[in-house]
Amino acid sequence: MRGISNEAARRSNKIIFTFVMMISEKMRAYENMHIVMWLLKDTCWVLDFKIPGLIMIFPTIGVALHITWLHRKALAELYHNLAVVSWICANSVWMIGEFFYEDTLRPVSTIFFVLGLLMVFIYYFIHLPRNRTAK
Repeated sequence: MRGISNEAARRSNKIIFTFVMMISEKMRAYENMHIVMWLLKDTCWVLDFKIPGLIMIFPTIGVALHITWLHRKALAELYHNLAVVSWICANSVWMIGEFFYEDTLRPVSTIFFVLGLLMVFIYYFIHLPRNRTAK
């Protein structure tokens, strides 16, 4: 006897697939909410709403860090999300500089932009080729 029937295995696989899709849909909704936060922060910036813009920095970066943490085991997701966190930090420093420091913080924000590019570079030119040759 094989232990489990084909029908039972099929039902089990369908349940597992449905569960994984529910998790993926929840994660996608969370990521989309993060995009809304990011857009709100940048809209406050362009409209020169200083206090709301400053306030939106914290949930936007916080959710970006949480998404990065949740995806930490998938190398591609990790590096891309680290790049997003760096980008939002760069964007936030630039915004603060324009709001309060006569736009003198761009060199500092450039450091975060470069860090984001570095994360993507490391993934595409180091990890991805290494993973392709390992297979």
